[in-house]
Amino acid sequence: MPDKTPITVAHGDGIGPEIMEATLKVLERAGARIAPEVIEIGEKVYLAGHSSGIAPESWASLRRTKVFLKSPITTPQGGGFKSLNVTIRKTLGLYANVRPCVSYAPFVATKHPKMDLVIVRENEEDLYAGIEHRQTDEVFQCLKLITRPGCEKIIRYAFEYARANRRGKVTCMSKDNIMKMTDGLFHKVFDEVRAQYPEIETEHQIIDIGTARLATRPERYDVIVTPNLYGDIISDVAAEMTGSVGLAGSANIGEHVAMFEAIHGSAPDIAGKGIANPSGLLLAAVMMLVHIRQSDVATRVHNAWLRTLEDGVFTADIQGAGQARIGRPFGSMDFADAVIDRLGTGPAKLKPVEYADAPQPRATPRPLYVRQPAARKEIVGVDVFVHAADVTADFLAGRLVTLAHQPRPAGFKLQMITNRGVKVWPGGFPETFCTDHWRCRFVGVDAAGQPRAVTHAEVVDLLHNLVSDGLDFIKTEHLCTFDGEAGYALGQGQ
Repeated sequence: MPDKTPITVAHGDGIGPEIMEATLKVLERAGARIAPEVIEIGEKVYLAGHSSGIAPESWASLRRTKVFLKSPITTPQGGGFKSLNVTIRKTLGLYANVRPCVSYAPFVATKHPKMDLVIVRENEEDLYAGIEHRQTDEVFQCLKLITRPGCEKIIRYAFEYARANRRGKVTCMSKDNIMKMTDGLFHKVFDEVRAQYPEIETEHQIIDIGTARLATRPERYDVIVTPNLYGDIISDVAAEMTGSVGLAGSANIGEHVAMFEAIHGSAPDIAGKGIANPSGLLLAAVMMLVHIRQSDVATRVHNAWLRTLEDGVFTADIQGAGQARIGRPFGSMDFADAVIDRLGTGPAKLKPVEYADAPQPRATPRPLYVRQPAARKEIVGVDVFVHAADVTADFLAGRLVTLAHQPRPAGFKLQMITNRGVKVWPGGFPETFCTDHWRCRFVGVDAAGQPRAVTHAEVVDLLHNLVSDGLDFIKTEHLCTFDGEAGYALGQGQ
């Protein structure tokens, strides 16, 4: 018999232990060649003093096995507790979140019986970097970070996934009509990468209309690739459209480690009742089996699960679907036993699955991303964010214009002031509501008033002038050019 593949298993909180027990029982009876190592994560670990929800010794198992089958956890209420999922994804570089969303009509009621799509969500950056600050009495900030390597990795993965799984179309969704630099980079990299996959149909959509079309015409989509926050939202929308979030599993793929989990939460309200649906975790385990090159077992389990649905065996969460049922709703272990009873069979009406092992790494693999040569970078100005209450933009500008020319006669020019991104000076409107948080844009100028590059030391001098005059600056952002191209956005209304 082939050697068993070590995997790390966490039973989690709430319904987690019940659905994990059911899932592992199915895998064992199906002949999965795995050797589970159990670790503790979640609520107990949080309350034991580990703010991330995972103890240091558990990392050793994850790094050794490189495969993690995880039940949902409960994060305690209150501040100070970090998301365990985000911690694991970012720490282990799990850059791709893969969520298949499939309808099982007519056996699970849905308004979208032809739905069969996969959402590939960037998993490490965007607003989920979790870099937040309170800057003034009225204003809080969360930084949206989008990187070129992050874009290249997730977009290339989406195309490689489509190619490996014989899917013919990849749709990119972003909001680059508003966030022209961050989401604009995501769209730009998509256009660069798609040229290398000419056999795959491609399109780009703005996320809002894309979400609307997904909710009404999901059959038009095949693979969707999108940044982190958008992907988190639309994957839950799509999973619910199939008939139940409880049916959806997901994979978190990295260059070194992979994690597999159901997309739903720990559902503490039904914990211990034995009625939870193990399907999401079981289908995540199917994805895990493909990943560890046990596609024969993955095919066997998935087809038995499909036959179980066809035979009217359902858990309570989808009992209202209007299809024929076998007696009372099945509990977690009863449902697992029903799947086990059907191992070796397949669906009669639903489309059977046939998995192939995940491709072996190529001898000369195509890199997930290629770092670009460093650009020629120049500082041409600085945005200074100021905390000032009960002032007008004109009053603030009057102080700043004077300060911009000290200590030397010509150094900076105050170009504009914005409030919440809207230009309020010069030429602001009295109707514009302003908070106590002002972005003051200074650009470098020479003695003739012409644009010029500035130095870090000159920026420090400018800040010294502001502080000496009693202004409270919160943060700064350098205005830079990269090979002569502006690396900053204009203000709204500029």
